[in-house]
Amino acid sequence: MSIIDEILEFNEEFVRERKYEQYRTTKFPDKKMVILTCMDTRLVELLPRSMNVKNGDVKIIKNAGAIISHPFGSIMRSILVAIYELKADEVCIIGHHGCGMAGLESSSILEKVKERGVSQEKLDTLEFSGIDTKKWLTGFKCVEESVRHSVNMVKNHPLLPEGVPVHGLVICPETGKLDVVLKDDQLIKSS
Repeated sequence: MSIIDEILEFNEEFVRERKYEQYRTTKFPDKKMVILTCMDTRLVELLPRSMNVKNGDVKIIKNAGAIISHPFGSIMRSILVAIYELKADEVCIIGHHGCGMAGLESSSILEKVKERGVSQEKLDTLEFSGIDTKKWLTGFKCVEESVRHSVNMVKNHPLLPEGVPVHGLVICPETGKLDVVLKDDQLIKSS
C-alpha cells in the first residue's frame, strides 16, 4: 500500500468518526500572530507545543530554512495576507539549529537534479532565462544571520503597516528551547 493510500484510508475513518471536531476553529488566529518557520519534520509538533500554541492560535507558514528570499514572493505575500485579511498583529520568524539549509551548497542539489533525470539543457534554459540556480539553491552559513535577514525583509517591506512587531527566534529541534535573535518591542497597533 502506498503512503497516499494509507493517508486516504485513515482519513475516511477520521471523518467518519468525527475526530475533526476537536480541531474546529475560525480562520482568524486567536493569538493574532503569523509565524514563518522551517519545514523540518522535527518542528511539526515541537514548535507549537514549545510556544503554547494550539490549533486556531496562529498562522504558520513553512518553507526550507524559514527564509524570505524575495520581498515580493509567496512567503511575503502570505505574511501580508495574514496581517491585512486574517487579523494577525505580530510576525515571528523562527529558524532552528541543525537546519538542512545551513551550509547547503547548490552543487549538491544540482547533482541530484541531474541524477534524477533533469537534463543539463533544462538547467541551461533556466540560466538563460535569468534564474541563478546556484544562488537560488544555496543555503545560509549562520541561522541567526538568516533569521535577521528575513526579519529585516519583513520589517522594511513597503506594504507592512506601521506598528507591526517583527520578531526573530531560533529553536532547538531537540529540546524546543527558543533563543531570541531579535525581539521587536514596539507597541502593537490595534486593528
